Amino acid sequence: MKHSQIAALLMLSLAFMALSVSCKSMALNIVGDALSGSGAGDVFTGDDDPELVGDALPFAIKMYEALLAANPKHQGLIVMTGSLYVMYANAFVQGPVEQLPMSQNIERAAGKARAEKLYIRGANILYDGFEKRYPGIIETFFPQNAGNIDEAKQKQYLARLKKADVALIYWTAAATLSAYSLAPLNNVDLGLRIPSLIALVQRAYALDPDFNGGSLDDFFVLVYGSLPDYMGGDKAKAETHYQLALKKSGGASAGPYVSYAQSIAVPAQDYEMFKQYLEAALAIDVNEYPSKRLENILAQRKARYLLDNAIYYFADIGSGDEWDWGDEEDFED
Repeated sequence: MKHSQIAALLMLSLAFMALSVSCKSMALNIVGDALSGSGAGDVFTGDDDPELVGDALPFAIKMYEALLAANPKHQGLIVMTGSLYVMYANAFVQGPVEQLPMSQNIERAAGKARAEKLYIRGANILYDGFEKRYPGIIETFFPQNAGNIDEAKQKQYLARLKKADVALIYWTAAATLSAYSLAPLNNVDLGLRIPSLIALVQRAYALDPDFNGGSLDDFFVLVYGSLPDYMGGDKAKAETHYQLALKKSGGASAGPYVSYAQSIAVPAQDYEMFKQYLEAALAIDVNEYPSKRLENILAQRKARYLLDNAIYYFADIGSGDEWDWGDEEDFED
């Protein structure tokens, strides 16, 4: 065989190899876009069977992780994978264990520890997505030494962020703050990130104040309402964002009512307010808003639990005769 023929065959082989790699990459992008694009999450959020979704999510998370491993720069897959970790941890790990009887302290502690790990796994995926999109941003916002924050450089990154980054910002903040809230003493480093996280979410709010029907407002209700003043808490801002969350959700979401009851009514020790807002959450017809069906079912479960266990949240709630204290053994060590 002539050298020219060998060279031609070699070039043809290389061309087919390149085409194969290109086709694989294109296929992965198509699958990634389909599984992370608009409407993909409705398969979960529109379901009326939380247990079915809870059982399915671990497989879905691992599937998304496998796709992400094959296509690590796909921003849609990064956000979807990280956010699924956060949603699963919140709705199907932390939520259920927090509603266990107080006597099951070992199970409650184990469940919260597991939820904390899941939040951190999700956060790390999202941090990696941030770094791939904006190299250097993680060290700028979350330096190893919290005293070395360069505010001027932070402002430069904030100015570069786009509306397309809002979901990434939202889920990163949600994952980090959720992990911190479960074990503040074990996650002091995450607590030090709170001012930078708030700055990022404020930038997201400027870019897309109506994100996901008021989800950012609901986020601020919890953050401003729950944090002490020295960490950025502000009850007046929480009240403002609560009103905006209701307006933007069009009354379709039970979440803002539950958030307000927890972050405002409980610290104020206002049981009547607490009861009013939780009953408003329970009054929502979950079937009237299909895309929020699962979210509302879970929020209503939490509202019912909080109402049924209000005695644990309020120091003076009436005489003991008005409450069903349950079986005595439920309160034994």
